[in-house]
Amino acid sequence: MSKPPRLAARAILLRENRVLLVNAFPESLGRPPLWCLPGGGVEAGDSLHETLVREVAEETGLAITPGPLAAVSEFRDPESGFHQVDHFFHATLTPGETPEGHADPAGVVTRLRWASREELCALPHAPAFLDPMAFDPAPARYHGIRRMIRT
Repeated sequence: MSKPPRLAARAILLRENRVLLVNAFPESLGRPPLWCLPGGGVEAGDSLHETLVREVAEETGLAITPGPLAAVSEFRDPESGFHQVDHFFHATLTPGETPEGHADPAGVVTRLRWASREELCALPHAPAFLDPMAFDPAPARYHGIRRMIRT
């Protein structure tokens, strides 16, 4: 029997025409690197915006203000039954100090980087539509379901 979908919120943060990326998997899994937008799962009682603020702070130490919805996409892993629905939001950094030496309490995010469009295109990243979504904002759209990336 399949599990119910996990809802998640992810932030599109741009600074000086660079998008913020984090590693997608804990290094302990030994998988090849994969970059994604910061964010994570909705907890019971939280809104998508509350989730976005909490997850970005946990993963990066940064404070943000959520903006408009950019896209909705989902992925699933038929082998495990895992199914996630991602909600991508534009967001802005809240003025203030950028924390040094922040550590993700979950231990998943161990690396972050600000990538230009050209750098992003050269990096393994998910989802595949991250480039136009971040750098060519358009009305929000549903991108359908895709198979979970296994590297």
